Amino acid sequence: MNRPVARELTERELELMHVFWQGDEMTAADAREKLAASGVDRAYVTIANLVRILVAKGFLRATNDARPFSYEAIRSFDDVSGSFIVDVMKRVFGGSREKMLAQLLSEKRRLTAAERRLLEQVLEEQQ
Repeated sequence: MNRPVARELTERELELMHVFWQGDEMTAADAREKLAASGVDRAYVTIANLVRILVAKGFLRATNDARPFSYEAIRSFDDVSGSFIVDVMKRVFGGSREKMLAQLLSEKRRLTAAERRLLEQVLEEQQ
């Protein structure tokens, strides 16, 4: 009996999704080259298997019907990162955005000027 496909991304799947979010459609070989250029060298078969899994999970889709297949991301970075944040908020902070924000902002290091400006901008947009 086959195990159901997990909807969450593994570390390696997320690593590969970052490649697809940075570019247009590409083959598994193209994605492998871009990943290698960033310092992460994976075997082609590993990348091909990850692409197949990401297609099955609904994160990538093939854009052609002939070999070599090209793929593109169908879930955006904003969509996926937002899901991760909501998951952390639910699982770690019991669904409390207040607790999550308090923990995030109570780190030992002070906010940089750029972080402070961004936070102020986000708060302004909320009004």
